[in-house]
Amino acid sequence: MKKETRVTHPPEAKLPDGNVPVVTPVYRSVKFTYPTIDASLSREAKEGGFDYTRDSNPTTRELELTAAELQDRDDAVAVGSGMAAIWLALLGNLEAGHRVVIFAESYRPNRVAVRRFLPKLGVEFVMLSVHDHEAIAKEFADERTKLVLFEAPTNPMLQVPDLEAIVSLAKQSSVVTVLDNTFAGLHNHGRYEIDYFVHSLTKYANGHGDVMGGIVIADKKRIRAIKPLAINMGATLDPGAAFLIARGLKTYFVRYRQHSASALAIAELLAKRKEVARVFYPGLASDPGHSLARKQMSEFGGVLSFDLKATKEQTWAFIDALELFTTTSSLGSTESLVAPVQLYLGSDLTAEEQKRAQIKDCTVRLAVGLEHVDDLIADLDQALRKTVR
Repeated sequence: MKKETRVTHPPEAKLPDGNVPVVTPVYRSVKFTYPTIDASLSREAKEGGFDYTRDSNPTTRELELTAAELQDRDDAVAVGSGMAAIWLALLGNLEAGHRVVIFAESYRPNRVAVRRFLPKLGVEFVMLSVHDHEAIAKEFADERTKLVLFEAPTNPMLQVPDLEAIVSLAKQSSVVTVLDNTFAGLHNHGRYEIDYFVHSLTKYANGHGDVMGGIVIADKKRIRAIKPLAINMGATLDPGAAFLIARGLKTYFVRYRQHSASALAIAELLAKRKEVARVFYPGLASDPGHSLARKQMSEFGGVLSFDLKATKEQTWAFIDALELFTTTSSLGSTESLVAPVQLYLGSDLTAEEQKRAQIKDCTVRLAVGLEHVDDLIADLDQALRKTVR
């Protein structure tokens, strides 16, 4: 064989029988083949084989099956970001003339997807409060309402929806339930009859803030229905990213528990500070959603929000004075983050809508990382002393 040919057709390094890697390798190949055309048309090939990475890839498939099992479901489709997962769940279940229910307490990009872009496709929306079950029941009863998109807990104000109540109302009216479960994590809420779980794998699943990904998790029948759309959209998660996320999942439970423990300690501290008007964190016994969260979740996550007794200018000065909390909008990674809620997460809402969502110009959101909690508390203390009087 000529050398020009050999570089394209290298010698194969075959593993002996029983000699397997401890860590699953990354399958970087875009294309897969079979020894014969007939073999590629077999039932085994069609049901579990691989042809083209935009359709499926062994590395990505391992991540999908792992995440599905953590969420107590049997199938999933991984895509390039959390918002790609949101869009897949929406477009896979909606068409012109349908209506979506969303909530004022929702994550801003989710609201933007439903309020700004879906109407261009002929899909209507209604925005309610996640706690207004009477209004929710009324909208679900409208035959035009086909889907509800919600979160538990909500971002950024950590509101706790009653999953059992909302799901029951949805089932009565055959409304598809899509739960953005990113804050609660892959191990929570699986026992509820949610139709589709959506996660940003960028957050707790990856855990290191260095790769983006998203996933839609459901039963096999529902995933089978939306998978062709995912393939055609080209929203495929790159296998290299899938490998990094799967690697992150190996420490998922250790990290999630530490995030939660530190967040609770910080929430308890802030609740006692004279500079703080109110803390929003379902792990606090005093939080209105605490008993419901205890029923629905294990641990309460690493995100909390709070209102300062301060002007907007003082609030921004407080954020700027923090040394260990980086000012940016994300969560679930090793470093702690801080965000001015009104600016970063409420800018699409009117003043009245912000009021309904409990967002103020003095509201701050913390995404607690994995630093020692004593250092984080000391940082919050020095910033409060310096800026809020």
